[in-house]
Amino acid sequence: MEVLKVDNINVYYGSIHAIKGVSFTVNEGEIVTLIGANGAGKSTILNTISGLLRSRTGSMQFLGQPIDHIAPHKLVGMGLAQCPEGRRMFLQMTVQENLEMGAYTQSSATIPGGLDNVFAKFPRLKERRKQVAGTLSGGEQQMLAMGRAMMSNPKLVMLDEPSMGLAPILVEQIFDIIKELHAAGTTILLVEQNAAMALEVADRAYVLETGKIAMSGTGQELAESPAIKQAYLGG
Repeated sequence: MEVLKVDNINVYYGSIHAIKGVSFTVNEGEIVTLIGANGAGKSTILNTISGLLRSRTGSMQFLGQPIDHIAPHKLVGMGLAQCPEGRRMFLQMTVQENLEMGAYTQSSATIPGGLDNVFAKFPRLKERRKQVAGTLSGGEQQMLAMGRAMMSNPKLVMLDEPSMGLAPILVEQIFDIIKELHAAGTTILLVEQNAAMALEVADRAYVLETGKIAMSGTGQELAESPAIKQAYLGG
């Protein structure tokens, strides 16, 4: 089943044409990744899907429903969750309070089960559930951001640069968690500068260059592409 369909979107920042005729799909149960250099437009695409930016053309559908003019908070209620670049915690609130904020579109009766689910996937967060989020490490904050997204019981999770600023060992941990979420049936749209890690976990991938899709294929196909190796994989 097609969870997300993006068709010919064009996004501008003033007179700057940032996203140029981009189209792609995400099917149920897939990890689809968008890779590309810094400034290629990856985060802009996620922010357009989630309603923070608007496309001048084209259309977007989520679970078969048009979402071009739906407010961001209503999209969360429909099952579309974004884990933003830079984590963006409520720094003065505890870990548990941050997670509970992620469930604001859900019935309060679902919160205990949601917390149990998140704590099973992120045992570190359970240990720190009463700790103020601003005192967590970068890796712990990324886990919290992902857990908060999961609290909305999403049909699609969009992860924006989950490895940014993390030490290599923490990057490995974050991608192990992404694999676990995928194995549990979560559909994921992943934006990531670490192309090697992204292609390793992706079912399908799209390469963005200056706001346009330059290449697409399976994660394995692109990982083995000489052009991709030279441009993104250091070989």
